[in-house]
Amino acid sequence: MALADAALAVDCSHPVRVAVDGCSAAGKTTLSDELAATLRERTAREVIRVSIDQFKRAVALRTRYPQDSPESYYLDSWDNDAIRDKLLVPLGPGGSRRYRHALMDFAALTPVDEPDRTAADDAVLVADGCFLQRPELEEHWDLRIFVDIPLDEVLRRGIARDQAWMSGAAAAEHRYRTRYIPGERRYLDEVQPQDRAQLVVDNRDFAAPRLTVRPHPSA
Repeated sequence: MALADAALAVDCSHPVRVAVDGCSAAGKTTLSDELAATLRERTAREVIRVSIDQFKRAVALRTRYPQDSPESYYLDSWDNDAIRDKLLVPLGPGGSRRYRHALMDFAALTPVDEPDRTAADDAVLVADGCFLQRPELEEHWDLRIFVDIPLDEVLRRGIARDQAWMSGAAAAEHRYRTRYIPGERRYLDEVQPQDRAQLVVDNRDFAAPRLTVRPHPSA
């Protein structure tokens, strides 16, 4: 896998921190799982697999904006300070190598009570999630992968995937149209993550993803 080649080619004196960024339902989790599995097959280095969804702010603490709003989704759902301070900085230059693997359960209702873990100096972190190239986090990644699909495909896949827990297709469509997609469109417009990433995976066709390599000063 070309993504594994790219991760293993990063030359640094600390764990390599790989971001797998993208909108909802783009295929980030599946791609990250496959990337981590490939890395484990090809190297003896420690591979750390993290979901940034387990660094969300507790639902009860998201009070800055109406909870069904795109602003709440984009600006208040993830604890970016904790992502930086508990995960990325410890694995970065001069870091302690002691990091947290998760802070909350996936529903963001129950804190995860576990001790810090310690990473090897040559470990590879594979972390997937939305909004990973926000200004608070962007400088702390060593390799940025953006999984790209159009927003109309986000809507189609999101409804198919989430209607079961959102009480039906109509409820899922409403949430995507009024909360998720407006928040993700703001991220795409403001941050332009597809241009910041070193690697862009066009994932419109799961069976035939297309990879674009972009020149980047930190590549």
